[in-house]
Amino acid sequence: MTNAAYFFDRTAERYDEDGFHHFVADRLVTGLNGVPSPELVLDVATGTGAAAFAAVRHLNARRVVAVDIAPAMIDRAVARAAEHDPGGVIAWQVAPAVPAPVEPASADVVLCASSLHFLGTAALADWLRVLRPGGRAAYTLPNAATFAPSGAFADLVARDLTIPADTTEAAATATNAGFTNATATLLKTPGDHPRTAFLVHATAP
Repeated sequence: MTNAAYFFDRTAERYDEDGFHHFVADRLVTGLNGVPSPELVLDVATGTGAAAFAAVRHLNARRVVAVDIAPAMIDRAVARAAEHDPGGVIAWQVAPAVPAPVEPASADVVLCASSLHFLGTAALADWLRVLRPGGRAAYTLPNAATFAPSGAFADLVARDLTIPADTTEAAATATNAGFTNATATLLKTPGDHPRTAFLVHATAP
């Protein structure tokens, strides 16, 4: 087991406690416009499945492939699937995020909630490989103003991807990788102790 898989296996039990990842994943997916009933959605680094379930709920996806390197994360997602994916649309896989386990030019949508900063630019290049022309990528990035990883968590952060400080820098992560029509918005969670994240949406050429 890799260091990343071990780390996220250990955090799986507490991953959903504050609802942050589900809030962000839901807003990420609802921010996709003009993608009715995609044939194939790839959810990269799915965690406990928040974005995959959102794709079923909001996009009426016909097939979702959801992958994560941590078996405990997938176990928790599968346990939730009876409620959130009763039709069995989602195929769960314990697998590395890069390369994604789908064929080239086969995906209509690639989702990646709360994980690209661990995967780095190789993931963006791989999404261009798996997306069909005109396919959509939707991912999140932390906000440099509040992102302060430490210890083992910091060791997992990719060194080749700049954590953005504003929406221009967030959108540039997609444009610099070769995507078109990149947009970014800053999302703030509700409550007395809000957290922020950038939502990025872009199109494969």
